[in-house]
Amino acid sequence: MRRHRTSRVLLSVLALVVSLVWAFPVYWMLNSAFLPNVVLQSTTPTFVPFGGSLRNFSAVVDDPAFLRALGVSLVVTLTTVVAAIVVAFFGALAISRFRFRGRSSFVLALLLIQMLPAEGLFIAQYKMMSSLGLLNHALGLAVLYTAAVVPFTIWMLRGFVAGVPAELEEAAMVDGLSRTQAFLRITFPLLAPGLVASGVYAFLQAWNEFTVALVVMTAEDSRTLPLWLRGFVQASATRETDWGQVMAASTLVAVPVIVFFLVVQGRMSSGLVGGAVKG
Repeated sequence: MRRHRTSRVLLSVLALVVSLVWAFPVYWMLNSAFLPNVVLQSTTPTFVPFGGSLRNFSAVVDDPAFLRALGVSLVVTLTTVVAAIVVAFFGALAISRFRFRGRSSFVLALLLIQMLPAEGLFIAQYKMMSSLGLLNHALGLAVLYTAAVVPFTIWMLRGFVAGVPAELEEAAMVDGLSRTQAFLRITFPLLAPGLVASGVYAFLQAWNEFTVALVVMTAEDSRTLPLWLRGFVQASATRETDWGQVMAASTLVAVPVIVFFLVVQGRMSSGLVGGAVKG
């Protein structure tokens, strides 16, 4: 028992150290966002922002390009999340509930698509968006993001749909419900955690993606937040880099992700655990 307690204490200490190492860059970014550039360039590190201010955040928010990029990112991300969940939901439902010719090939194709490097598709994606007139349009970028996240999202939701017994719907149909009513009242609420977990994945992929947006969103007024942040850093690099403003900009880019996680964290946790044991 004593040896067991010692090992548990050592593992707990190790987990705490790993957590601190993981969280320190986030803390340092937030800490630096409140400090002036003179303090940040000092050889003595400042671990607590005493005497800090919100001037760095004000400088970022006052930049018209930031609000424009924020709007583009929100439109692209929300469109991607909704479209990916709808398409992946019906796809997962089809391969889990129905038997049809080509079903195994379709499932295999989902895996093969995930193996394709994104860089190998840039030329084809650019030409496709150009021919459709969707270059520098939020809709065009949302279409590319949706196509990128749908295969894995279908694979993720497939486990949740397969984990709900079809007998539940059959029992509801015996009680007088139609197939659609049985699905909406019995099966769909049980799939809510899976839909939330899939939505989190789609949200993160669309919000943080950089390379595809760099290829198809070349106009300055159509940049997403990652592209704007790169331009913001480069603009600062023409003079002395203001790391306080850069850190404030990085913090503001991360805020929507944090808010989204706080809203869906309960459903997301149960969804991730459920997806690990079902299917």
